[in-house]
Amino acid sequence: MKYYLGLDIGGTFVKGVCVTSDGKVLAEGKCDTGCENGGAAMCDNIARLCEELKAQVNGELAGVGAGCPGMIKSSDGVVKFAGNLGLKNFPLSAELSKRLGVPVKVTNDANAAALGEALFGAGKNYKNSILVTLGTGVGGGIIIDGKLFEGGESAGAEIGHMVIERYGEMCTCGRRGCFERYSSASALTRRTKYAMEEDAGSAMWGKYTSATCTGKTAFEFMDTDKSAAEVVDWYIRYLACGLINLANIFRPEVIMLGGGVAAQGERLTKPLQAIMDREIFGGNDYAPVTVVTASLGNGAGAIGAAALCFNK
Repeated sequence: MKYYLGLDIGGTFVKGVCVTSDGKVLAEGKCDTGCENGGAAMCDNIARLCEELKAQVNGELAGVGAGCPGMIKSSDGVVKFAGNLGLKNFPLSAELSKRLGVPVKVTNDANAAALGEALFGAGKNYKNSILVTLGTGVGGGIIIDGKLFEGGESAGAEIGHMVIERYGEMCTCGRRGCFERYSSASALTRRTKYAMEEDAGSAMWGKYTSATCTGKTAFEFMDTDKSAAEVVDWYIRYLACGLINLANIFRPEVIMLGGGVAAQGERLTKPLQAIMDREIFGGNDYAPVTVVTASLGNGAGAIGAAALCFNK
């Protein structure tokens, strides 16, 4: 039996899975990333994890893939820049291949997650899909005609850094008004904190302080508190703006939402779908775009990374 090993590299942990070509998970585990000790130490940790996973599976390892945050040149597996990992021009593919004795394919972590969802998750019944991850920032991956779109030098699909509010809030990328400044979980938390500080009578104060509120807080109180409802409405309208921009450019069949905010399910997707149906170019009768939540959760990145090695 042939199987594939996929790695989802994060700032704190690396998740690894062994999967078959039909997406069946045979083994999984995780290890500390260890990037604070440099790229070589990180690769040593990952190699040990891979050996532990391989020992749990009877079969032939047919390929290893890795999803890594940052700007990745996937043609040669070099991490051009990953601020959270402290890596610059690091030959991740070559270093892992040296330790594992097999070729290793590398892409951006959001691209890997999009591929996982497209093959085995919420996008498996569609040829064209986009995954939008709503976490600390806004990331995403784009699947066109069943294939992962990465752009020139694998530097494309940075959807969090399209501007949706000209002269808006300053983004860490140096531009103002970026999508992620308004639609990330961090943005939602900031807006909730602001709303609480502006409304001393908000019901949200009964359970949270402006220091302990999260991206869940406003959704939790939206049915009983005016300020919370206004925060949710603010957030959904900005998120819809970005999603409609993506829909108008790529016209996917489905946009999948991942990350912590997506746990709100239909409380998020229903109003987004209503705005999408109303505002998308040409309407949603012809070439409709459906908004759904991603289905693979934290496993999408590692499974999608393994799928980099599939001959499909």
